[in-house]
Amino acid sequence: MSYEFIKVDFKDGLGSITLNRPPLNVLNIAMMEEINSALESWKGHQDLKLILFRGEGKCFSAGVDVGEHMGDLASKMIEVFHRMFRLMDQIGVPTAASVFGSCLGGGCELAIFCDVVIAADNTKIGQPEIQVGVFPPIAAQLMPRIIGRKAAMDLILTGRVISAQEALEIGLI
Repeated sequence: MSYEFIKVDFKDGLGSITLNRPPLNVLNIAMMEEINSALESWKGHQDLKLILFRGEGKCFSAGVDVGEHMGDLASKMIEVFHRMFRLMDQIGVPTAASVFGSCLGGGCELAIFCDVVIAADNTKIGQPEIQVGVFPPIAAQLMPRIIGRKAAMDLILTGRVISAQEALEIGLI
């Protein structure tokens, strides 16, 4: 299958999804639907051993398209976004994210949902949505389990973006 915003590869048990929407791999509804299509195609695939997410270009992902957080598109965006995580759960194989540059908002949520996050030294990770009046529901569920309630609330409620080194120190990656 051909995709516009992602590159998909399957070889030797590794299912790879590369975010490819320059310049910042901002996740829009169309891109998330493509990710869901790729994940759906791997359901029940006996040879699948690992799913790897990575980014092409300047960064892993600067997050979900802010314009799709508001108005008529918001409910569709949330539905498609949450479906990614349900599909990853349903497939039931380990997941990994290889991140670099910006790993923010929905991109951060996608990465930290994975079982393993490998981050380049230049990675900046965080949930800045609060700065535009949006609360990150996936991060609000995941981060307290990963790094504890207080550290999670610090990142979620302030929108603070941290370095890969700090993310490693607090156990986020």
